[in-house]
Amino acid sequence: MILTYKIKHNRDFSEELQKARKVAEFGIKHRTLSSKDVAHIGLKSMISNQILRKYARNKKVKSVKNIKLTIPNQGIKIDADKHIIRIPCVKLALEYQFPEFEKINQIELGKTFAYVSVTIPENDIQNPTNYVGVDRNTTGHIATVANPETGKVWKLGKKGLHIHTKYKNIRKSLQKKGKYRKVKQIKDRESRIVKDLNHKISKKIVEIAVQNNSGIKLEDLTGIRQTAKQRKSFRYSLNSWSFYQLQQFIEYKAKLQGVEVVYIDPHYTSKSCSRCGLIGNRNGKHFKCPSCGHVDHADINAAFNIAVKDVNVDQSIEERDSIEGNTDIPKEALGSADGSILLS
Repeated sequence: MILTYKIKHNRDFSEELQKARKVAEFGIKHRTLSSKDVAHIGLKSMISNQILRKYARNKKVKSVKNIKLTIPNQGIKIDADKHIIRIPCVKLALEYQFPEFEKINQIELGKTFAYVSVTIPENDIQNPTNYVGVDRNTTGHIATVANPETGKVWKLGKKGLHIHTKYKNIRKSLQKKGKYRKVKQIKDRESRIVKDLNHKISKKIVEIAVQNNSGIKLEDLTGIRQTAKQRKSFRYSLNSWSFYQLQQFIEYKAKLQGVEVVYIDPHYTSKSCSRCGLIGNRNGKHFKCPSCGHVDHADINAAFNIAVKDVNVDQSIEERDSIEGNTDIPKEALGSADGSILLS
């Protein structure tokens, strides 16, 4: 699996980045792949070569937006004993704390961060005998996890809805004042907070699965934004908080641990009784079954239903990847220097 870790480099590369932009613009204009043609700009030929490959080769690229200094594998040295990555051409040393890797593919240097692309070895996916069910929500807790083997329940991400409500109101106030640049900044801040929250939730879900020797069952929510008919507040939450982002985080973290992730049809998981299987009554977060009298929190009831429901025919990550022509989901993830990984 290829992951990209983000490390703060504490260096001023503004001069080199300006030269890199000129190289990219030259490449787009002249479509040259030779670093000799841009030697007059003064950027290291190793870096110029990578930039020209990216911008000059792709004829669809018409302009340069977010330039970075790209260093290929051959320009990188690793001191494994000291956990230091050295880049001689720019005289930079980076201390890393991420787990064991097979190789470093490349490093991209931006204004603040170095993005280190590494190939991480994967554990073999185990075939579990039982699963924990994960019910994802837009109100209340972001995720509710249930283990039918033990009856234990975990509620995760309680502050998710509060975050969205808070930043929605802030953006609405700023829009009324015409401060659209500030609106963009607030939106980006919310996105970072939610991404961090999703990382923590997904990490906990995979930990639960590992500790219980279980696989993970999720609802296949493909197309839910187009099919869900709910009140306006629900639609806002649904489109603001990323179901898919949390799903991606769970998938690649599970893959690293050898935990199987499978998918079930979401129909009636919220309305069926987890005790007798018949249709019950759901009112907000309250569930009651008129047939057997079972009363439960609606999200907990749904999580147990997800855990025991039969999987879809096209259900596992590997099977879906082979059908879609993708053998590595996700292809790239971003992480901080402390080893946490952030999906790009």
